[in-house]
Amino acid sequence: MRIQQHELGLFAIYDGHLGDTIPSYLQKHLFANILKEEEFWVDPSRAISKAYEKTDQAILSQSSDLGRGGSTAVTAILINGIKLWVANVGDSRAVLSSGGQAIQMTTDHEPNIERGSIENRGGFVSNMPGDVPRVNGQLAVSRAFGDKSLKSHLRSDPDIQWTNINNNTDILILASDGLWKVMSNQEAVDIAKKFKDPQKASKQLIAEAVKRDSKDDISCVVVRFRG
Repeated sequence: MRIQQHELGLFAIYDGHLGDTIPSYLQKHLFANILKEEEFWVDPSRAISKAYEKTDQAILSQSSDLGRGGSTAVTAILINGIKLWVANVGDSRAVLSSGGQAIQMTTDHEPNIERGSIENRGGFVSNMPGDVPRVNGQLAVSRAFGDKSLKSHLRSDPDIQWTNINNNTDILILASDGLWKVMSNQEAVDIAKKFKDPQKASKQLIAEAVKRDSKDDISCVVVRFRG
């Protein structure tokens, strides 16, 4: 897509819980809201942050229509093929490969890691045997869009990173936690690099996760930068 003489690549994964209404809403509105921010071209980080916040507020204000579900998000914006801005809320992850080496571009927002923030807001983290840590015994991520009933104990501000794309950058993988629960960042890069066609690479990653008995939703996007 081209805007104001800039070439943009927009890539995202939204992993919903309690239905698909929130990820569907994000798919329609999150990138549009980011690009609507006037300062996007001068301060992308601030624009992304503000747009995430505004989008979450809109979701919460429409909860009677959208329901009480929620969603993670990982978004990647490639500007003019040279600058990559990655943001995330929740545990969907972005991994970049540079010279074949995996670099994680996101932070997994998990209840145990952000326990202090949850408890400061009056919530708690449950650690039941045989289950993952959960906010108030319910949600397995510490940041999310939506989730109105838990929002007073949850954050929805994104972690944001950027990097320059150079001749060593080979691929970018965005995926939900169903992939990352059963393979390391480096394993995912090693598998994806074997395929020239990024769609085939993402299908292979999903097939491998299923083979490894992943029990969670698996969504995956692979972006190839060079040859």
